[in-house]
Amino acid sequence: MTKRYVSLPDEAETGMRTFVDDVDERLSSDEDTCTVVEDVLLDLSGDREAYERWQAGDSVTPAERVRLQSYDPCNTTLESEYYAEKDEEKFKRSKHLQWLWRQFDSLPIADNVEFALRFRRMLATHLFDSCGENCRFFKGISVTYGHNITVGDNTVIHDGVHLDDRGKLTIGNRVSISDGSHLYSHDHDVVDQTEVRNYHTIIEDDVRLTYDSMVRAGVKVGENALVGARAIVQHDIPAHHIAVGMPAQSIKIKPGWEDVATPLEEAGVNRQEERRLEYELPDDLEVFDEFQRSVTPPGYTHRP
Repeated sequence: MTKRYVSLPDEAETGMRTFVDDVDERLSSDEDTCTVVEDVLLDLSGDREAYERWQAGDSVTPAERVRLQSYDPCNTTLESEYYAEKDEEKFKRSKHLQWLWRQFDSLPIADNVEFALRFRRMLATHLFDSCGENCRFFKGISVTYGHNITVGDNTVIHDGVHLDDRGKLTIGNRVSISDGSHLYSHDHDVVDQTEVRNYHTIIEDDVRLTYDSMVRAGVKVGENALVGARAIVQHDIPAHHIAVGMPAQSIKIKPGWEDVATPLEEAGVNRQEERRLEYELPDDLEVFDEFQRSVTPPGYTHRP
């Protein structure tokens, strides 16, 4: 569908541009990221006056105190914070930026599409490993860390998409990822769920992942391929192929690309292990098993 250009009134455009540029400048400086995030959320939420009263020693309810404290990302935890193999140094910053992204999306102002797209695009340049030009990130996108994600130019990621970068996630130029899609870069052992394997998942240029599709860790979706709605991609999809189903299978080649595409009968190759990412855990790491399941089958003294 052809889109039309939409613009804000001049005064609103000026205010928006000034605000986004100011936050961008602060995040690019040596200023403490926690402080920047706290300031931005306090002002956008309209809680600055209440916060200053609290800081001045005025009494607040327990609920108010929790709310005001939570604007500072240093007073919060995220699920990915508990992952043992994460890069601690990178996560110190990406956690704060991820908190700003998530909390911004929970505010009413995030429904102002033009403002929200620019704000998230700016944040992506700080949160992701790299982010290209003219990308559009819609509401409710979640990431694991953020710092293991690479996005090319003119890519669009729609509402409610999950980008798992526990391993590594590369998204090319002009990619379209529809609402509710999930892209994974880690997997678990089928017997011992605490054994995590990380992979490099690749979405090449001009790919379309349509509504509610899922891409398994370590998969490559080739250039100009199309993945159908609710398809589950378990293995590589060759360039220019159309894949649908659970699991996704190549059913045809896009018209006009037949001469340069892999034949249909040669599709369906799983190259996940070629993209596995090894990691080491510190010797002094204190770990815990939240499940406490037995991994030893009946009749064995240890796991086979």
